[in-house]
Amino acid sequence: MPPSSSSSDELPTLVQQGEYDVLILGTDILACVLAITLARQGRRVALILRDPGDLNGSEGFADELLHSRGVAALSHLGLESCLEGIDACPVAGYRISYHGDVVTLLYPPVSDSSKNSRKQDGPQRPEGRSFHHRKFLMKLREAARREQNIRIVPAKIRQLLWSGSPRRVVGVRCLRSAKGRPFICLAPLAIITDRQASNFRSRLLYRSPYANAIIWGSKLVDTELASASLPLWIIDNGGPVLIYQIGERKTRIVINVSGTHNKLNHRYGGIAKYVRSLVIPTLPATLRPAVEKVLATRGLDTMPETFLPASESRDLGVAVLGDAINMRLPLAGAGMTVALNDVVLLSQLLSPEQVPSFNDTVSVSRQMQEFHRKRKANNASLYILAQALYALFIADDPLLQVLQRGFMKYIKHGGKNVEELSGLMGGVYHSPFLLFYHLFAIAFYSLWLLLCEQCAHSIWRLPVAIIQCLLVFGKAVKMIAPYILAECLS
Repeated sequence: MPPSSSSSDELPTLVQQGEYDVLILGTDILACVLAITLARQGRRVALILRDPGDLNGSEGFADELLHSRGVAALSHLGLESCLEGIDACPVAGYRISYHGDVVTLLYPPVSDSSKNSRKQDGPQRPEGRSFHHRKFLMKLREAARREQNIRIVPAKIRQLLWSGSPRRVVGVRCLRSAKGRPFICLAPLAIITDRQASNFRSRLLYRSPYANAIIWGSKLVDTELASASLPLWIIDNGGPVLIYQIGERKTRIVINVSGTHNKLNHRYGGIAKYVRSLVIPTLPATLRPAVEKVLATRGLDTMPETFLPASESRDLGVAVLGDAINMRLPLAGAGMTVALNDVVLLSQLLSPEQVPSFNDTVSVSRQMQEFHRKRKANNASLYILAQALYALFIADDPLLQVLQRGFMKYIKHGGKNVEELSGLMGGVYHSPFLLFYHLFAIAFYSLWLLLCEQCAHSIWRLPVAIIQCLLVFGKAVKMIAPYILAECLS
């Protein structure tokens, strides 16, 4: 039975479990970071976890790649020490392998040399981190347990409690176990961060996520990339594929497969045959035996590739954050970076100086509206670029393949073509104007290459080439316009 909403007047027999300033409902990284941040501002926080000791749901391959902007946010929040002692690996940028031709994209130097930069002479380049999700989450939970203003409540949330006029959320109804007695937690503000499969999204938001592809992945043991600090994107016959280090001798491989499980089984005979025929031949030779071993033993883990444009809950006494309100394609690895910067922004807008008490629901509601306005400005370029790169990496029709080839030749020129794009990908820059400049530059450069290729055979092919260019440009607009529109309307 899914969680529902209820009036607090209907629950006279429940056991009250104390009163707090804020309830945080979620089990993920965002929930822990937000709880710690608010607690350090003097708020009394109830962090409601389904089971604080159960990390079985944390073995997946989401939230393991933190861009440089995310590390900077973690440092700003005073939690950078949680990256220590978990075998985290530095991330200096990306490599992209296009049919065996490799291009390196490094994060651009920043004028303000921060703690997440490599100490060396000359310009300082910021660094991200990659790590095992479970280890990082455990460190954050340990940090949360040390905070005096946090009470970790192991429980399963059954209902939101509503009261008053206008109606507002005043708490939640919980069960400590399947046979345990229900109780309620009361607070003037509840913040929901229950990730992809949110049980409260349909009640509080007007948008629903949709998925049109499947992500497969696995941890490869006793393996290492040739350039451990540079996650590798592979664009070839299968894929796209993302590979990155999550430890000194552990590597994560993530494979994107468009379509459904039925389509995969019908066309390729299952994921194992797909990987053996289309993916393994494109991998670095040092990783191939490890992938074969995974296929022969435990198989690959899977998750849906989900997209959800941002939306805002207008209900009083409740806020929704993280993947519960906004999901982008996981292949870009931007989700955790965005979430941590959301915490930084929210902690500023809901600070005791701005909102002395969360009982002032009008002030909280006003600050949450400001939060959604500012987060859109901060994150729009990263989201749009993530969708554009995904479409280019998939390139499942000839028109997109023209843009794909143009993109690879564009970044091979180096200079600002590489550094500004890698800065946008890593969150170092978040300028929509810079993003649109490069998107249009890639499109027109691709068209120029197409014209040159056609006219190299014969000048009489120019009319046909012009028609092809118009079709490619139309495809580029059709590819990116929905995501721009979604961000503008969010």
